[in-house]
Amino acid sequence: MKITASNHIQRLRRGVFHDLLDKKRGLAAQGHALIDLSVGSPDQPPPDFVKEIIQHYSARDDAYGYTMGALPSFNQAVATFYRERHGVSLNLDTEVLQLIGSQDGLAHLATALINPGDIVLVPDPGYPIFEVGVHIAGGEPYAMPLRKENGFLPRLDEIPTEIADRAKMMVLNYPANPVTATADQTFLEEAVRFARRHNILLVQDFTYSELVFDGKQAVSLLSVPGAKEVAVEFNSLSKTFNMAGCRIGYMAGNAHVIKIMATMMSHTQYGIFLPIQKAAEKILIDGSSFIAQQRARYQSRRDALVTALADAGWNITKPPATMYVWAPLPPGWSSVDFTFRLMEQTGVIVTPGNAFGREGEGYVRITLVQTEETLREAAKRICTFLKTAHIR
Repeated sequence: MKITASNHIQRLRRGVFHDLLDKKRGLAAQGHALIDLSVGSPDQPPPDFVKEIIQHYSARDDAYGYTMGALPSFNQAVATFYRERHGVSLNLDTEVLQLIGSQDGLAHLATALINPGDIVLVPDPGYPIFEVGVHIAGGEPYAMPLRKENGFLPRLDEIPTEIADRAKMMVLNYPANPVTATADQTFLEEAVRFARRHNILLVQDFTYSELVFDGKQAVSLLSVPGAKEVAVEFNSLSKTFNMAGCRIGYMAGNAHVIKIMATMMSHTQYGIFLPIQKAAEKILIDGSSFIAQQRARYQSRRDALVTALADAGWNITKPPATMYVWAPLPPGWSSVDFTFRLMEQTGVIVTPGNAFGREGEGYVRITLVQTEETLREAAKRICTFLKTAHIR
């Protein structure tokens, strides 16, 4: 019997992340001392009280049934978080929807809204699920280049009118993975005007909303006047609160879009484990001090890595946000060649920029999910590699 993938799935190619994983496993099996700076998974645990809440509710016999969606107290916690940290008022009954992580939600949003042939404007470089979700739904991604000379913001005025008029969604991601840029109020207001003019749904991935450095703060798209008429925003507890494995997040904003997603999810999901929900709502309400510690930790790690690389001659602009460094490569290197040769010769694993799109060529993404001491060791190995390796 011959079984083939659907036409939509056949459009997806095996990503470089799988090639990295295969190579990493092979080197580990050979006994190499690896420093993995490729995956954006937090290396620290959540606060102790989060673990204690999960343990407490996990001991209850009544905690193991279907939750059938969000607890009302979870939606209230999201609304409180948005009001206190971003000045945004949300209707907890109609403008908040719990998700099994923001990646799951972003993938399912395309399934819920996109028909075959619909155009979706996506950032390039961008987090892969933005484009993959569109392909799975049968839509057509249209790349918006993010370039250094434009502050890694898309030039909306350069999108052809015929494309903009056909587009159904535009995906934004600020603070941005992988390029680490932030978007100010002026740009977000421009995006809302653009969406209104062309009848486009704005989709903002706000996952790194709290990981902004040097005393700055990220701007929520939903804080722009009128944004909720044309926009939804996704967020997650994975990066902010070190709860990546718990798989819990949410979307907020346009009530009609929330209703569409909720209808689809009522057929595909039965809710998140109750102890996880209870821990999540607690950290959303009482997590301010932890957020401050988290920001300080990643800012200190950023400074340690960038300074160590600069001391050895590789000057990289300090990222303003996220848990990454978006590093332009020395002349002559391709991102894939640099990545795999660096891994083979030093054991340091980064991600080639072209894994995030064509515009990512010439960069690598380095994560800050190791201690300062380990990051300095990684910088030492990288700089030795740069001094001794010959470009092919």
